[in-house]
Formats: sequence, C-alpha cells, structure tokens
Amino acid sequence: MCDTMVSLASSTANGQTIFAKNSDRPATECQPLILRERETYPSEAQKTLQFVTIPEARTTWRHVGSRPWWCEGYEHGFNEHQVVIGNQGLRSKNPEFTDPKLIGMEILRLGLERGQTAAEAVDAMTSAISEFGQGKFANEEGVRTYDNGYIVADPNEAYVIETAGHEWAVQKVDGAHSISNVYSVETNLHRLSAGAESSAISNGHWKSDRPFNFADAWSDADRSSGSGYTRRCRSGALLDGQSPGIDARSMMATLGDHSDNPDDAPRAEMWDATSICIHWKEEGEGGNTAASLVADLCSDGSRLPVYWCSFYSPCLGVFFPVFIEGLLPQALSIGNQTPDDASPWWTFYQLAIAARRAGPNGVAAVRSKWADLQESFFATAYQVANDAAKLTNAERCADAVQLTTSYMQQNADRVLETARSLIVELTPVATQA
Repeated sequence: MCDTMVSLASSTANGQTIFAKNSDRPATECQPLILRERETYPSEAQKTLQFVTIPEARTTWRHVGSRPWWCEGYEHGFNEHQVVIGNQGLRSKNPEFTDPKLIGMEILRLGLERGQTAAEAVDAMTSAISEFGQGKFANEEGVRTYDNGYIVADPNEAYVIETAGHEWAVQKVDGAHSISNVYSVETNLHRLSAGAESSAISNGHWKSDRPFNFADAWSDADRSSGSGYTRRCRSGALLDGQSPGIDARSMMATLGDHSDNPDDAPRAEMWDATSICIHWKEEGEGGNTAASLVADLCSDGSRLPVYWCSFYSPCLGVFFPVFIEGLLPQALSIGNQTPDDASPWWTFYQLAIAARRAGPNGVAAVRSKWADLQESFFATAYQVANDAAKLTNAERCADAVQLTTSYMQQNADRVLETARSLIVELTPVATQA
C-alpha cells in the first residue's frame, strides 16, 4: 500500500508545485536514503538490474532515492533537475509472467536518472516499460512483483503513469491529484502505449464497440471498494478541502492522517481504520509506512527546492529538510536487513515500537517533542534555501554546497539525538506496560 499526491502551483499557497508520498512496505524492511552522483557512460555501456540488463544512458542525473535495502530502485526520490517521482503497486489482469521483467522501483530510478523534466522522465519510463516490461513475474529470489502506478512531477507539470505488463497509460495532472493502489487513469489520456487497447481487446478485457477506458480494461480488482479506493478518496478529499492553500505542512498532515472518512478533518489520533498513514496490527508484522517525502519545488530559482524526508511512521516522526545541492549526511544511508543502532531508519522503527508500547501517553510525548523540532526546521529551512540560491546565482556554488551540507548534518545529528533520547525515555514505561 502506498499513496502519492501532487499539487500544482494553482492549488498551493506559495504558487509552487508540492509533491508528497508515503511508502508503505513490510514493517521491518529497512529503507535508507541514498545519494547517487551524476555519472557519464560510454555509448555501449549496459545497466545490470536485478533481473534484466538494459542499455545505460550516456548521462545519469544526480539524485536521492528512498531505497528498500535489497533493491537498486526506489519507492520515491528526486533529482538535480527537480524531477520527483513516487510509485504504488497495482494488480492487472495479466497472468504471472514466466520471463524476467523490470521491478517497478527500478523504473522509478530510471526516470530520476534520465529525466531533466517530468515529461522526459515519463518518456524514459514508458520506453523501458514497453521494451522490457514490468508487472507480476515468477522469480527464485522471492521478490514480490506487481504492476505499478506513478506520479512524476517537476516545478511546472505532473503526470500519472499506470501500467499493465508492457502496456501503459499517461494522464496529465491539473490542479491537485492523488493516486493509491487502485487504477485511476480512465479515458482522459495524454498518451497510451501502442498495444494497450488492442491487447485488452484480444485478451477479452475490453470490447471494441466502446470508447477505451484503460483502468476498466486492465484492473483486476474492484475499483470502487477496498483499501486503495478508500485511501484515494480520503487523500483526494483532503487535497480538495485544502486547495488553493495546500502547503508543505498540510501535505505532512495528510501523510500522517488516520481516517477513512472523506468528510473528516485531518486526523492525527490513531485508530483501526484504513488510513493514509499505515501501521502494523501486530508488532513488527504486516505493513507500515516505511518512509515519507514532501517535496516543495521552486520554478523561478528564487530559492532551492526543499525536500522534507521522514523515516518510518510520519505521525510519530519528524520531516527533516534535505537539499540535493549539498552532500547528504552519511548516516541517513545506513541500514540493511539487520537491525542496526547506527541506522536512522532502524532507530525510528524502534521509536515507533517504544511509543506504541507506552500507549497514548507515549505517542503524545513523542509528538510533543517532535513538534518543537519541526517548528525549528520550518523557521530555518527556507532561509537556507534562499541564501544558498543567492550564493549559487552569484556563482559561489562551493559556498552554497558548504552551507546546505553543514545545515543538513546539524539537523541529522539533532534528529538522531532526539530519537534516541526518546527511546530511552519511553522504554521503562513500555517495559512496565
């Protein structure tokens, strides 16, 4: 389960595009942040992915991705050109393939590596899908595979891509828009793969005497019920209610929302409903929101884009500002299959356990502590974004990098120190409960 949303300039308070994503994964699947530098390759270079090998691009752009520890692809990420992408799983009518395909998260990485704009990223992603395919396929590694949906955005425009095997459909976004684990691209098509309609007809998924509806033709699930439908209704209602005043704060509240009622105001209180903020039902089992992103882009160069990142449950954590123009603190990239006290992701996993074991008072204590730190980040992040942009525009790029790098390192240290102290503070209470 995942939820991705975007609000273009016409729907936001600051007149800039704002993107948000919750990555919902297995509860103990570590998901660190990874920075990859811009690279140049010879024309004959090949890119070896988990199950297939494809031609490498001549240049791959600098980017940051939120990477499940076992995968070379990402759940969401952003690149040096302010292209930002998030994905979710879908279930198409295609039977399980027997030959290897691309993993959906690898396709997302290709978009970040190869797109200087959202449109370029869409071209790169859909070309790879057409040629190499994706979706559910058998594999001996036990990797869970599925069809995928994406929002691809930049400061000026955004697109939804939905897939079914080698087929795909693209919808251009107007205003504010959200997607979840349910097909939603119907007849308002910006682009369509060459075989999407004919393949659906030949496989008995669609009749040729009707206008083609990609979602109805390819979805293997009821599109008017289920968790994905409920969460998409909820996120859409929150976006509609906040437009045209959507900002980074309201997007964070939406990612931490705990209601399945479209008419509710944003709900921080945890309960057992299907919600945008996903929690395990049994400790460490099932699914949980593993990482979140709110991207506050900038179209005019007056400031740097601010990427607000969070580890594990967004309702029990803090969104810390990241600038791709600087060097990402190395600690943020630590984490793999084994629990590790040096890993920020595993630290926030332990904090979520401690808070929930301690009950409502523990949850309230964590949120209170983070509220002050979050306010301090809001008070400083945009000033740093403005100052670094001025340095960059004055051709003082090294000074801008030093500023953002130092700022991110200080923030990472504060976040980790606070999280670890909260765990110590809550553990005796949790043990007695």
